Amino acid sequence: MSDVRRPNLLFVFPDQMRGQAMGFLGEEPVLTPHLDRFAGEGYVSTQAVANYPVCSPCRAMFMTGMYAHANHVTGNCTSRSAPYGVELQEGDRCWSDILHDRGYSLGYFGKWHLDAPRAPYIDCANNRGDLKWNEWCPPHRRHGFDFWYSYGTYDVHTRPMYWDTDATRNGFHYVDQWGPEHEADLAIEYLQNAGGRYRDPDRPFALVVSMNPPHMPYDLVPQRYVDLYGDVGIEDLCRRPNIPPAGTEWGDYYRAKVRGYYGMVSGVDEQFGRILRALGEQGLAEDTVVVFTSDHGNCLGIHNLISKNNPYEESMRVPLMIRWPGRIAPRRDDLLFSAPDLYPTLIDLLGLGEELPASVEGTSHAGILLGGEGERPGSQLYQRIPYDKPAWGRRGIRTCRYTFVVDRMPGEPERCVLYDRVDDPYQLREISATRPGVVRRLTDELQVWLQRTSDPWLEPRGTE
Repeated sequence: MSDVRRPNLLFVFPDQMRGQAMGFLGEEPVLTPHLDRFAGEGYVSTQAVANYPVCSPCRAMFMTGMYAHANHVTGNCTSRSAPYGVELQEGDRCWSDILHDRGYSLGYFGKWHLDAPRAPYIDCANNRGDLKWNEWCPPHRRHGFDFWYSYGTYDVHTRPMYWDTDATRNGFHYVDQWGPEHEADLAIEYLQNAGGRYRDPDRPFALVVSMNPPHMPYDLVPQRYVDLYGDVGIEDLCRRPNIPPAGTEWGDYYRAKVRGYYGMVSGVDEQFGRILRALGEQGLAEDTVVVFTSDHGNCLGIHNLISKNNPYEESMRVPLMIRWPGRIAPRRDDLLFSAPDLYPTLIDLLGLGEELPASVEGTSHAGILLGGEGERPGSQLYQRIPYDKPAWGRRGIRTCRYTFVVDRMPGEPERCVLYDRVDDPYQLREISATRPGVVRRLTDELQVWLQRTSDPWLEPRGTE
C-alpha cells in the first residue's frame, strides 16, 4: 500500500460521554439518530472502556498506546500535578508522529488537555481559581499535527477559546458559538479543503475532532437540544435503577442535570452527523476510517458520585464505533477493548504496523475488525494513580462479567470490591466477602497485568 493510497482517518472524540448514552443500545432514553445510523454501518464495541476514566490519562493512553504510569500522565494535567511532570512527554512516539512521518496531513480541533499549566498562567476562566487547568500547546509538542485549532481544557462551551496553528501563547481567541458546532463547521471546511487551505489534497489526512461536551457544565448547551427532552417526564429520563431516588442529594442532582446532559449528547450527535454528511459529499467516505469514542463516562450522581474516576460502568464504559466501508463488516462485538489498544489498532488498519514502537503496550485488534483472527483479552486493567504516590491508589481488572478493584492508601487498611455485572448489571451489591474464590482468581489475574506493565504498585513501599 503506497502512502498516497493509504486510507484517511477521522477521529471524533467527545468528552465525558458514557457508553450507555446512545439510543440504539436501548439502555437510556437519549436521542442519537446519527449515531444510531452509524452503528449500523460499522463495528460497535459493547465492552470498550476508559482504563483510567479521567480526561488526561485516557487521552494520553490513546496518543501513546501506554498505560498511565508508563506515559507519565497519572492524573489530569493541572497546576497541582505539574510539579510531578504530569503531561504528555515530548519524546514519546505517538501514533500521529508515525502518520506525520509517513506523509499524512494531520489536523487537531478542540480539547487537548495534555500540557501542564505553567506560571504565568493563561488568563482565562479555567485558570482563575486556585487550581489551574488550561495551557497552550507549543508547536514542538504537537506530535506531528500540522493544522492546529485547539485549547488545553476550557469549559465555557457557549464561548470557547482556541489557539490556532500560528498563535503565540497569549494569542488565543474566543468564538461566540457552541463548541461542538464550531468544531464541526471547521471539520467540514477541512474536508472540503477549498483552495488547499487546510491540507495537501494529494496526501492522506488524519483529523481529530475533540469536542468538550457532554462534559460539565450541563447548562451551557443550545436550548434546542434540551427541548428535545422537554416533554418527557423527569422520572422517564431516570430509567437506570442505580439512580438515587428523588429527595436525596444525588438523586436531585441527577434530575436537575440529566436534560442538559442528554441535550449535549444529542447536540454532539447532530454535529457528528453533519461531519459524516460532508465526508460523503466530498467523496471521501469509502477511503476513510471513521472512529467515534470518548475519554470516559459520567456518573452524574449515580452511586452518589458526581462524575468519573471510579470503576462503575457509567464512568468506565465508553462508546467505540469504527467504520471502514467494504473492509470492516458492520456488527456488534463484546471484545474487551481498552484505550491503549486504539493506537496499534489504527496504525495496523492504516497499513503501518511495522512502524509500531516497542513502547506501545496496547493490543492491536485490527485483525478482528477486518474479520480475521486476533487476541481476545480476558480482562482490562483499571487504574487510579496518585501522581505523588504512584505505588498507591487503585488497581483492578474488568472482565465481561466481573469488576474487581483493590484500594490501597497510606495509613488505611487495604480493601477490595467485587461486582458481578451479569447478576448485578448496575453494581448495586458489593460481593467480595461472599466470593473468595473469585477474588483469589482475579487477584492473580491482576498480578499478571501489573507485572506485564511494570506497575509501581509492585514496588516496595513504606507506610507513609
